[in-house]
Amino acid sequence: MPSLLYLIRATVKRLAICLLFVPIIGNTQHTQPPIKLGMSTALTGPAKHIGEQLALGSTIYFNKVNARDGIHGQNIDLILADDGYEPKNTVVNTRQFLFNDKIDAIFGSMGTPTANAIKPLLDRHRVPFLMPFTGADFLHNQSMPNVFNLRASYQDEAIEQINYLVQERKHKKIGLMIQADEFGFLVESNLIMALQKHDLVPVEVARFKRNSEEISKALEQLKVSGVTAVCMVGTYQPLAEFINTGYEQGFKPDYTSVSFVSSFDLYSLIHHPSTIMVTEVVPDPNQCDNSLCKQFRADIKPYNTSPNRIIFEGYLNAVALVSAAQKCTTPLNNQCLLTELNKLFSDTSEFADLFNNQTNNTDKKIYRSYFKSN
Repeated sequence: MPSLLYLIRATVKRLAICLLFVPIIGNTQHTQPPIKLGMSTALTGPAKHIGEQLALGSTIYFNKVNARDGIHGQNIDLILADDGYEPKNTVVNTRQFLFNDKIDAIFGSMGTPTANAIKPLLDRHRVPFLMPFTGADFLHNQSMPNVFNLRASYQDEAIEQINYLVQERKHKKIGLMIQADEFGFLVESNLIMALQKHDLVPVEVARFKRNSEEISKALEQLKVSGVTAVCMVGTYQPLAEFINTGYEQGFKPDYTSVSFVSSFDLYSLIHHPSTIMVTEVVPDPNQCDNSLCKQFRADIKPYNTSPNRIIFEGYLNAVALVSAAQKCTTPLNNQCLLTELNKLFSDTSEFADLFNNQTNNTDKKIYRSYFKSN
């Protein structure tokens, strides 16, 4: 089986190590300098499955492109740096990308608190910040023209969740379970605004620490509050711990969460019958008929892993970048890349079909997944 190695740097010591993460195809005959993309993500810690799957999805498509002469003869080098989903580490990694690696763009980075931590660097250096794995409002702001978002905003996801709970499930007593950082606060504000449209406010707001499974205080708060539904904001491990422990203590509300949680990982950790809906920003690639879904299913087969939404989103991030870069000249110009990316939803029918919303409820299309008890 053909192979190439990821280059991954340990966050603090910046030791370059090689990881046989996935089989990768490369073309060593390219004479043009590579297009360098820096990706700071969680490769260790309790959220590592998200970062690993995003990186895998992008690499699957970049492999394919590199094996076919790259982009106008330029290979794509994806430089991964582990930040463990901790903002201070993301800052270290981003400085390394900018000053040592001389990257062309920051690509597919994971998280709201991490993106917020490097915002001053993004503003100062104007490096393209492409397809971040977050729906943070400030990244959808027109004052940041160097940012391109593929996924929907958390505002869109919050509207979908509250409409589901209030209009479809008929809940009025809704509580919030919130990761205590920028990610949690941002989604919380969007959920509160969505509730206000139904003349509701949260009955209770409970918080827990990022990268922690200490959920006992939050669980006790929500148990005694009388809520019948809980909107959850966090990563898969603490949310699964909350749902499982709550069930064992007789607390069985309806749950929702945003796409960042990784529903694939969350559902795999649920041990009891539970009602859970997760808002998603891409369709289930196993069931989708879009040509990009079919292409993804074919391309992932050699990697001996099951398709899921997180891997698919990473793959789509790579497809979007390549599609835009192929319309630019060599060497790749940042302004051309951003201009072509911003035409993606109007010029590419496959992306328009996956992401453009035909209703007025949200700016971009929101999908759903549901937990099914075995």
